Amino acid sequence: MLYPPSMSEITNTTHDPFYFILTGIPGFEAFHLWISIPFFCLYIISIMGNTTILTVIRTEPSLHQPMYFFLSMLALTDLGLTLTTLPTVMQLLWFNIQEISFEACFAQFFFLHGFSFMESSVLLAMSFDRYVAICRPLHYASILTNGVIGRIGLAIICRCVLAVLPSLFLLKRLPFCHSHLLSHSYCLHQDMIHLVCADIRINSWYGFALVLLIIVLDPLLIILSYALILKSILNTATWTERLRALNNCVSHMLAVLVLYVPMVGVSMTHRFAKHASPLVHVFMANIYLLAPPVMNPIIYSAKTKQIRQGITRLLLQRKAH
Repeated sequence: MLYPPSMSEITNTTHDPFYFILTGIPGFEAFHLWISIPFFCLYIISIMGNTTILTVIRTEPSLHQPMYFFLSMLALTDLGLTLTTLPTVMQLLWFNIQEISFEACFAQFFFLHGFSFMESSVLLAMSFDRYVAICRPLHYASILTNGVIGRIGLAIICRCVLAVLPSLFLLKRLPFCHSHLLSHSYCLHQDMIHLVCADIRINSWYGFALVLLIIVLDPLLIILSYALILKSILNTATWTERLRALNNCVSHMLAVLVLYVPMVGVSMTHRFAKHASPLVHVFMANIYLLAPPVMNPIIYSAKTKQIRQGITRLLLQRKAH
């Protein structure tokens, strides 16, 4: 339930109390138009890169394999993450529109965290794919059938929706009777929870459970899969085979680092560096949300020969037409 603002709040701000107020780059408000240029470029790179990956996988019959189906899931997730934050970030930088309604903010909260958790889940599924491909190569096609991949995709969606919905409802029931000023240009749970003027112990415990379930469990399972992969590689006959097997995992390992390093960084700064400069929080949050969608297409295009060849053929076809 949302309580009406006090008289002091009414006199201190002209903003509608049923709106959150987004923040751009603290201290650099006068330069928002210039700052928008690199942000816009990063969004364009993300949209074009992930769209290209999806198009190449869809149009190349040779890429209709489990590894590339999982890569298309990752590209879709990155597109969703990009399109979730793009409207509020760019309208703030371009037009200085800071207000976002409660309903829109909670919708952005749901999709932002949902796609972020989905990225983690897809990377976990991709590590399982690499484990089966390297440790059980003769059974790869029989284990990862199209039906199994479809069920894994459905399980990922259900997992992320069921993870985010409780935290959304737990937060939405609480009163926001203090300042409605957020410290980012999008709606993050870690940011919104600080504006609540009620007991948030249930929210904190649920958030802690989510951290264990996703930020801790997923990387541990990925590390376990790579430990098994490494054990299998070391038992192979030649160094050539070992290097070939490791090379098949490089792109995925880089994608894992690009996601989890900023994710852990954001969690640590919100939990242990509350009094740090606002620029630190803004910088970490933007890296967390922009690095994976921008870097993943670059990583997979640079490190995966089949994707590079598919992109080259796609460009030649476009040029011929």
